[in-house]
Formats: sequence, C-alpha cells, structure tokens
Amino acid sequence: MSGRSWVFGDDIDTDALAPGRWMKSAIDELAGHCLEAVDAAFAREVRRGDIVVAGRNFGCGSSREQAAQALRHLGVAAVVARSFAGLFYRNAINLGLPVLECDAVDRIAAGAQLELDPARGRLRLAASGEELRCVPMPPFLLEIVRAGGLLNQLEKRLAEAKQGKPA
Repeated sequence: MSGRSWVFGDDIDTDALAPGRWMKSAIDELAGHCLEAVDAAFAREVRRGDIVVAGRNFGCGSSREQAAQALRHLGVAAVVARSFAGLFYRNAINLGLPVLECDAVDRIAAGAQLELDPARGRLRLAASGEELRCVPMPPFLLEIVRAGGLLNQLEKRLAEAKQGKPA
C-alpha cells in the first residue's frame, strides 16, 4: 500500500479521533470531526490510501472502537506509530485497519509519500528510497485485516464451513 503521510505526536487519544460530542451521530458526521482538535484540516483533506503516522501511545483513552472506525471511514490505509494503546490496536485490527509499530517515525515528514508492507514490516520513503523497519504484523492478524475485519473473517469462515471447506 502507498499513500501520503499525516504526522502527529504522542498521546493521540480516542477523544481526538472520535470526539465524545459526536459519538451519537452517524459515522459520516463523527468521522468529519476526526482529529479536528489536533489538525482542523485532517478530516476534510485526508484521502483514501493516506497513512497516519504518530508517536507513542496512539489511541490512548477510552475503548471506543469508533476511533478506528472513523479513520477507516475516511479512507486511511494504515496507522504507523511508535506505540499503540492496546485497546485501540485490537479495535483497529478488528475493523480491518492495519496498525504497525515503528521506532523510526521521527524520520517521516508530513505529506511524504510512503510505501508500506505490513507483512514484511517495511516502510519506504518514496522520495529518498530510505526503508524503515516496523514490527511486521503476524499472519493471523493480517488475515483479519485482509478480510476487512474480524466480523468479515468470521462470516467467511462460517460460509466455508457450511460448504464443507476446512477453516
């Protein structure tokens, strides 16, 4: 996957990703306010395939899955961060959003074109060709992401089981 980077700092919490004021709204409305407290232009200017890059503890705060859902709805292809809050990490995967840990996120400038290979844990800066190492996503988590999320994966397995195919 490849896309433009959106760079944020440490401790981006779920209230910045899915503001509490908009939690009862439809996902279109909620996503329209994603990260507005940090970058007012983000929800308006992010494009399908873009990659969010951040520092430590991305997704800290409450366990609201709408934080990852808002990013997916806006077309974000992946999130690369120095570290993630555990609940956000799993919510993202369950919703089909790839998340990778990378210690070298400070090497990535806002707006940089990135090429990401979650299976190999490789992040390439297109302009310079520099390749950064990330923690590769394990195959069982990649399977969930590639299915479009946990529910899609389970539905696929149930359908295969009904047809007598091994899971």
